[in-house]
Formats: sequence, structure tokens, C-alpha cells
Amino acid sequence: MSTATHGGAPSAEQTGRRVEEVLDRLAATGDPAVGAAAEELVRVLMDFYGAGLARTVALLTDAPAGGGNGGGTPAPALARLLDDELVAGLLVLHDLHPYDVTTRIGRALAAVPDHPAEVLDFDEDTGTLRLRLAAATGGGCGCGSTEQSARQSIEGALACFAPEVTAVDLEPAEPRAAEPVLLQIGARPAGAR
Repeated sequence: MSTATHGGAPSAEQTGRRVEEVLDRLAATGDPAVGAAAEELVRVLMDFYGAGLARTVALLTDAPAGGGNGGGTPAPALARLLDDELVAGLLVLHDLHPYDVTTRIGRALAAVPDHPAEVLDFDEDTGTLRLRLAAATGGGCGCGSTEQSARQSIEGALACFAPEVTAVDLEPAEPRAAEPVLLQIGARPAGAR
């Protein structure tokens, strides 16, 4: 998974970094009024977009055509939005995502099928997620580059779907059990007792 979302749109993580860079540049001008005005502008826009997203989610949740949200399953239109990395990131940013953090962690891990991992623990206080990589399959060699690739993919998905995760501890896959040795039993050689 790249840091850009579908269609080349920047990810929530990229956008957050960019906003911080611009605010830092404005604060560096030495004029505290400019920095304060810039921060206020960001807050006002966040509130506005957050209110619009809240209304969108409410309208989609109450939509009769999709069967509503009665059984814990969102309406089809809302489900499509929740599967989109950009929209999911925005909903989490505004505390509007209907799924809890555990469910969103599962969805993030499902978004990186090339690097299957098992959740061992999530500490909500520290934001640390402990994962165990699945046993190497196919071309997996258990080498550092494979683990680094898995880490990057998993952290990218978590940044979109579960930004509450601030640290990922990866444990290596448990070694596979040794294959049993096949013993060849044949006819006794002639003359043997």
C-alpha cells in the first residue's frame, strides 16, 4: 500500500504532515498573529468538514434503501465509503467511524493480504499493537527485507484505518513443525535374517 490513496489523492497522514509544515512556516515568520490565524483557519475548516461528514454518515446510516444499520452491517453505500482508505481516514479523524478500533485494525490487516498477521495484543493507553507475522508462504524467506516490507504495508494500512495505533511490534512467524521423516520399508534382501 502506498502513502497515496486511490486516484492519487494524498493520504490523511500525508495531508496532516503537509498542514503541520505550512503551520510551522507561518509560525516561523515571527508574527504570532499570523500563526494563530492559520491555526484558527485549520480548526474552522476541520469543524466544517467534520460536520459535513457527520451529516453524510447520518444520511447513509438512515437510508431505507440499504436496510439501515440495524444488524451492525452498514448500508451498502456507507460500506463502500468505509472500505475507501481516504474516507475511512477522514471518518476516524473526525471520530465518526462507526467501527471500534479493534474492528478497524482487523480491516487494516485484511487490506494487506500479502503480509498476513495475527493480532496478539493492542494497548489502547500506549497505542502499541503487537502482531505475529503468519508463517512464510510462497516466496517468503523470513529475511529482514520481507519483514520490513510487511511492516511498511501494515503501518500504512493502520495509518488509514486505525490511526490510534502509534507503534507496531512485529514478532516473527512461529517456525513450522518439521515434516515427519518418511521411512522406506522394503523387502528383506536375499539371505538376510
